[in-house]
Amino acid sequence: MISRFRIGPAVALAFLLLGAAFVLLPFFWMLSLSIKPAAEIFAPGIDLFPSRIEWRNYAKAFAEVPLHRFLLNGVVVCAGILVFQIIIAVPCSYALAHRQFGLRWVIFGLVLAGLLVPYHVTAIPVFLGFAEIGLLDTYPALIIPFIASVFGIFLFRQFFATVPAEIIDAARIDGLSETAIVWRIAFPNAWPAVSAFAIFSVVAHWNDLFWPLIAISDPNLATPPRGILFFRDEEAGSDFGPLMAAATVVTAPLVIAFLAAQRKFVQGITMSGLKG
Repeated sequence: MISRFRIGPAVALAFLLLGAAFVLLPFFWMLSLSIKPAAEIFAPGIDLFPSRIEWRNYAKAFAEVPLHRFLLNGVVVCAGILVFQIIIAVPCSYALAHRQFGLRWVIFGLVLAGLLVPYHVTAIPVFLGFAEIGLLDTYPALIIPFIASVFGIFLFRQFFATVPAEIIDAARIDGLSETAIVWRIAFPNAWPAVSAFAIFSVVAHWNDLFWPLIAISDPNLATPPRGILFFRDEEAGSDFGPLMAAATVVTAPLVIAFLAAQRKFVQGITMSGLKG
C-alpha cells in the first residue's frame, strides 16, 4: 500500500516532465539554432548544442531588418489594444454583473455567442471598410478591430459576480456614482482578473500575424511576427541563424512577462470562472 502511494506521484511527475519537455523542445531548438554557426544549422544529424556560440546571429538580426522598430510597434499596438479593451470591457461587465435592466441575460447570451465567432470571419468586411476610409497602413488599423473584447467582458463579468452586492450598495449609499463605483471600487479589486486578461490579450496580439499581414504593407508599421517575414529572401533563401535569433528576441518578452505575472494569472483565472 505504501509503495503504491509512492509510485503514484512519481509516475505523475514523470508524465509532467515528459509533457514539459515535449512542449519546451521547439523553444530550446529555436534558441539552439539562434546561436549556431551557419554550417552547423544544415549539417546532417541533430545536435542540440552548438560547437561554438555564434553571437553574430543576434547582431545580424538587428542589422538585416529594423527589429527594434518591430518590437516598438508590437508594444504600441498591444498596449493600445489592452487599454481600450479594459476601458470598454470593465464598465460593460460591471453592468452585466451588478445592474438590473431589461434584456440583461439576452445581452450576456450574445456575449457568450460572440466567443464562438473567430475574428477571421469579420476580417474581410473590416478590411474593406478601412480601405474605404483610408485607414489601412496606420496604427489605428491594427488597434481598432480588437478594442471590444467579448472574452474580456465575460472574464470581468465572472469576476465582478463574486464581489458581494453589499459592497456595491454601500458605495451607492455613500453617494458614489456608478462610474465612480466601477473605477474606484470594482476595478481596483479586479487586479487578478486584469493580470490574467492582460496576458491573454498581449500574447494573442503580439503573436498575431493574420491581421497585420492584411492591414499593413508599410515595413515601418510591421509588428514582430510580420517583421520576421522580412528575413525571407526569394533569391537567397532564409538566413536561418539571424531568423531564429529574431524569433528568440520576439518570444523572450512574452516568456519573461508570464513568469513575472504567473501567480496573478492563476489567481485571476481561478477567481473569474467559477460563479455564474
